[in-house]
Amino acid sequence: MANHSAVIEEKLLWISLGGIPGIGSQTFCQLLKAFGSPENIYAASSRQLREIVSENIANEIVRGPQQDSLSQATQWLSQPNNHLITLADAEYPRSLLEIADPPPFLYAKGKLALLNQPAIAIVGSRNASVQGEKNAEAFAFDLCAYGLCIVSGLALGIDGAAHRGALRAKGSTIAVVGTGLDIVYPAKHRELAHQIAEHGLIISEFDLGMPSRPQNFPKRNRLISGLSLGCLVVEANLQSGSQITARLASEQGREVFAIPGSIHSPMSKGCHQLIKQGAKLVDCLQDITEELNLSRNMPSELISGDAADPAHSIKNAAGNAILEAMGYDPITLDNLVTLSGLTVSDVSSMLMLLELEGKVTSLTGGQYQKIM
Repeated sequence: MANHSAVIEEKLLWISLGGIPGIGSQTFCQLLKAFGSPENIYAASSRQLREIVSENIANEIVRGPQQDSLSQATQWLSQPNNHLITLADAEYPRSLLEIADPPPFLYAKGKLALLNQPAIAIVGSRNASVQGEKNAEAFAFDLCAYGLCIVSGLALGIDGAAHRGALRAKGSTIAVVGTGLDIVYPAKHRELAHQIAEHGLIISEFDLGMPSRPQNFPKRNRLISGLSLGCLVVEANLQSGSQITARLASEQGREVFAIPGSIHSPMSKGCHQLIKQGAKLVDCLQDITEELNLSRNMPSELISGDAADPAHSIKNAAGNAILEAMGYDPITLDNLVTLSGLTVSDVSSMLMLLELEGKVTSLTGGQYQKIM
């Protein structure tokens, strides 16, 4: 117990130092380079500290750790499955040491071994289409069969679908969040967050109690890409966080992949722009596995069945006729009647069956779209 308490005390020095206004990732790393450890930094004189930081920051450090402000962190770290991983720890992800501004420490909840497992990021729109979410879940499921950990941001839409795909495959997944780990955001993903904490890992560089703030998410995106061999963008508009993640991935020397979509969908425009800029167009799993030179290393029974098999179709002649007539873009009931040659009644009833079987989704404005 005493040893555990000593470890927590040491971790608290990292948290205390990181909480001083003006000390960001780069300044923290400069101090570590000069003094070796937070303990040594706090033991340094004001004169020594001013060679690296401003007088105000030096004065704050000389005051010493403010224990009153660390009570929340002390309690959190004492709970099972909660961790603080610092640059001094063997578990610190080696891939983050390659990026420009690695965080000095990470709050973590779950399986720490995942931090150094080969990983791929899957990101995309919060307002994803049904087809987009299905694609994200299917790719995540199958990529787990290649030993990859699925990294995403726990957001609604594509992120959540990617995490669910990994969990369903009994693979591994890391959620990188933009809040403190004592907060689940979005609240709708509370159950999903609990599943990831139990079977995967949730991490954050933000202190406990940090709420959801817009400026947090671009910052956390560098960790999503930094942890990964490559980044797959499933759906994204032209001004999205996924675009930021893809740009960061490229700057970090990671591969960027993008799934194309309908030219009429705003959620495809971001992916199309990435492809124009050099991202690898992806329409099947092999586009990723070949680029990353991966080989399957999980049992064949874990390889996707219906979720990743778009060829599975309705064995009904009328249903097949409607699916063929639909193409891939949204279409109205009247146009389906004209293209399929069926009656309005037949098309309406078949659309209902196809929707129940997950082959078609209804859209606003009386339109329908095929789900592959």
